[in-house]
Amino acid sequence: MTAKLKKYFPMIREKEEVLAEIRKDSTLHTKFKSWTPEQQDEFLNLCTGVKGLKLLYDGFFKEIMNPEYVPKRLDDFLSHMLCQKVTILKVLPGDSTRIADESSLLIMDIVVELEDRSIANIEMQKIGYLFPGQRSACYSADLLLRQYKRIKGETNKNFSYKDIKNVYTIVLFERSPKIFHTYPFHFYHFFEQKSDTGLEMELLQKYLFIPLDIFQKRQQNESINNKRDAWLTLFSNDNPDTIIKLITVYPEFQEIYEEAYRICLNIERVMGMFSEELAVLDRNTVKYMIDEMQNEIDEQKQTIEKMQKEYHKSITNTIDILRSLNLSDTEIIARICDKYQMQESQVLPYF
Repeated sequence: MTAKLKKYFPMIREKEEVLAEIRKDSTLHTKFKSWTPEQQDEFLNLCTGVKGLKLLYDGFFKEIMNPEYVPKRLDDFLSHMLCQKVTILKVLPGDSTRIADESSLLIMDIVVELEDRSIANIEMQKIGYLFPGQRSACYSADLLLRQYKRIKGETNKNFSYKDIKNVYTIVLFERSPKIFHTYPFHFYHFFEQKSDTGLEMELLQKYLFIPLDIFQKRQQNESINNKRDAWLTLFSNDNPDTIIKLITVYPEFQEIYEEAYRICLNIERVMGMFSEELAVLDRNTVKYMIDEMQNEIDEQKQTIEKMQKEYHKSITNTIDILRSLNLSDTEIIARICDKYQMQESQVLPYF
């Protein structure tokens, strides 16, 4: 298959060249052979430009969007996501009060302080079903607490709550939760706290959720109309024709792909990235299956409990009807045993 992207990115290598390098290293060759034929083809298509790069891979994303290396790039991305001019002041340390073992679910987790001292947490989530609103609220609360502690420590006795600025929790989903698909024509959801009376107060927690899978469906056969769409296309689409269209309309994105394809020249590194993606997918798939089974068990339990209540209610109603006919308890018990296929000992607790 012809690699259309090689015309634009000459550093892309041919399939045989990539395979030859893999075969030269026994460790790499063993790893390559451990993949399924489908996974091998996917890896080769990625390296040789038959398909575009998946820039949501951890190794790609952190390299091309790291605010310490390319701050203006993340500035531009956030500016178009938040619809306001954003300048990153600094990258905040990764330690926090967050209670989490979520690293396998995260593509990126970067916390930055903006020019107006607001804080933004930018996250890429591979599987969105594990990222409900409650978890987002906890992340936001974590940001707020971090800011409070830092500013109070810096100002000491002169601390004022008015020094606390907005905190933004920005989540891009590669595969979004089911609830987002009830709004199939929307891929941009901004939340903030508002009063039901119209009273305005400066409440600080803001949320932005972007389901990339819904965006990609919406964008099929459509033009890239603005810079926000361009950024989201960059992270959601690996179709070579779409990538060519993107870098034609927005040439600045060609540099991003060039950086990513230079990473691909290091086969050992890219194979490591690919293996980690497969491992993450496996772990998440297992967790998803466990969660789905638990949900099914819980639903079945609720159904059984409901049926039991209806069964007991039916027996009680039947007993009341039989009593209204002035039947003796002995005759009522006999009729209940016959109708419900029960033993006498099972009927007695109803009396």
